[in-house]
Amino acid sequence: MFDTLKSRIFQGQQFIKDIQNAPMREQFRGFPILKGEPTNPQECINACPTNALTLNPLSIDMGKCTFCGACANICQNDAIRFSNMYKLSATSREKLIITEDITAEEYEKTAIQIKKEITSVFSKSLKLRQVSAAGCNGCEMELNACSNVNFDLGRFGIDFVASPRHADGIVITGPISENMAYALEDCYKSVPNPKIVILCGACAISGGVFQNSTQINREFLNKYPINLYIPGCPVHPLTFINGILGYIRNHK
Repeated sequence: MFDTLKSRIFQGQQFIKDIQNAPMREQFRGFPILKGEPTNPQECINACPTNALTLNPLSIDMGKCTFCGACANICQNDAIRFSNMYKLSATSREKLIITEDITAEEYEKTAIQIKKEITSVFSKSLKLRQVSAAGCNGCEMELNACSNVNFDLGRFGIDFVASPRHADGIVITGPISENMAYALEDCYKSVPNPKIVILCGACAISGGVFQNSTQINREFLNKYPINLYIPGCPVHPLTFINGILGYIRNHK
């Protein structure tokens, strides 16, 4: 027992105290910053593996973007670069499309629209069932990391649960394959009302690199409302946690 206490004192507090303003390494590719048009537009467009780039005006769809950085490396005229701003979540699909006139500061303030009915029901406790709908396990591992000692998601009253019947909503990762379409809908129907649906990662939001596959079935997204979109490939724990807190607690 004394050895355990000594170890605890020696280790100190390992969790990130201020999750809202936690520092991010410079190498992290987060919110894209666009500046003018590239002088080699076709090469720039062809560099993107998910067709996230469009021209006239230049824009990046963060719902499709894998944040691979290929466009920033190829596009000339310093037209595209990525900041390390990790607060990328939005409550509407359209908000994920970034143009030159949208700054990181403006996006952070406006991307998540707060609803009183959400904060009144879920602000103190939120239980989520995570569904891997044919994901590669990248986003899944990052969601597991949200509950480790560094990020400690549980301190905010947010937990992942084993059964949809114990959940307040579902977190979807993966492009939703034909084989997982029924299971996903069954899980959704098993969650009691009121409930929320969160799309986590490029694959869940747009299909990602699998968007043109004949083996995916995304009819679920046309049937049911989506409450929160969290971009990334994979999604960083700080992106996920700040997105959830911003949605249920007006955490800005």
